[in-house]
Amino acid sequence: MSLLFFLLFLALMILGVPIVFALILAPAISLMVEGKDVFLPFLIQRLYNGIDSFPLMAIPFFILAGEVMNAGKITEHLVNFSKALIGHFRGGLAQVNILSSILFAGMSGSAVADTSALGSMLIPAMEKNGYSRKFSAAVTAASSVIGPIIPPSGIMIIYAYIMNVSVGGLFAAGMIPGLMVGCGLMGITWYLSKKRNYPVAGRRATLKERAVATKDAFWPLLTPIILIGGILTGVFTPTEAAAVAAGYALLVSLFISRSLKFGDLPKVLREAAISSGVILLLVGAAMSFSSIVTLSGAAGYLTNLVLMVSDNRLVILFLFNILLFFVGMFLDAGPAILILGPVLGPVAAEMGVDPLHFAVIMCVNVTVGLATPPMGLILFVASSLSKESIEDITREILPFLAVEVIVIFLITFFPPLCLFIPHLLGFGT
Repeated sequence: MSLLFFLLFLALMILGVPIVFALILAPAISLMVEGKDVFLPFLIQRLYNGIDSFPLMAIPFFILAGEVMNAGKITEHLVNFSKALIGHFRGGLAQVNILSSILFAGMSGSAVADTSALGSMLIPAMEKNGYSRKFSAAVTAASSVIGPIIPPSGIMIIYAYIMNVSVGGLFAAGMIPGLMVGCGLMGITWYLSKKRNYPVAGRRATLKERAVATKDAFWPLLTPIILIGGILTGVFTPTEAAAVAAGYALLVSLFISRSLKFGDLPKVLREAAISSGVILLLVGAAMSFSSIVTLSGAAGYLTNLVLMVSDNRLVILFLFNILLFFVGMFLDAGPAILILGPVLGPVAAEMGVDPLHFAVIMCVNVTVGLATPPMGLILFVASSLSKESIEDITREILPFLAVEVIVIFLITFFPPLCLFIPHLLGFGT
């Protein structure tokens, strides 16, 4: 089988065809042109089987949990908690923004949800506190990429499904890289705040105020502990954990904080259903596409091509990073993983790269791509919230992107940063 399907896919993307249709049409047209119509039912079968999967049920449940948390204003408790801890530092509200993203990551696993929830609250607050809107938007966008890195993560579930990697192991592998990104962003924020003389968010909170903030945030903060603890200890599967997350979010929002009304549920459920449908259809289409990738031997072609360039594993990983970063500028994280995972994953395995290690490299790369121009999705969200142009936000976000790129290369060339916790817990050994 030729690589005509891949050329057709690129052509359809250039023409502006939605990616889900391009993923289906490209291999279908290729099979008809090559006189292999007999494989067309196989494509449809793979589309259906790609969606009909128990592990993928985690995605709509996590999406529902995120929608409930946003509607239930759980974000406010996290922001107040962060402010009580670090709001008195130079550039306090910017630091609060980053810490809130770290905390929010353990609940939603979505960069877009992070940007929307925190940005709508913190961008206006930062502007009132003396920050420029473009800087506020840049901090929000840059820190929101932590969401899909620190578990639970939607894109990690997708990667684990299509590449047959342990979800629990991948979640464990993302912990240190996610915290590295967060700490790096806090470091560059401290430097910029000192250089530009940005204000503190307020006086140092008293012990009583911190206790009150902790009490208000206690139930939301339990979410990642319950989820990750339950998955890693084997109490429940990632799919069951997602259902627990959705149920727990409803319990906290409806009955404990009472910030969500029963009348709000139809809208929350509708939004979650729409988002889930889009993602699952995309996964199904990508499974059809990846089956043709396998049949065509594209991974073998790429392996031979890569080996012609170099047989040094570090050089290959460097080149893959460049490729993934470039792709991330134009494709959303999910499609990038679905398209490139089946192609690059086998090549990395052939070069002796640990599957969990490469999974984290890929997930972090495409996630950072969400904040990278020209097509970074969260840049558009931040621009919409702040009313600042993409260009102005891009200029402000460059120092933060530099930090994230440094983290990417650190986790690439120092595998224990990704593999220490998984190996400690018995994954991938």
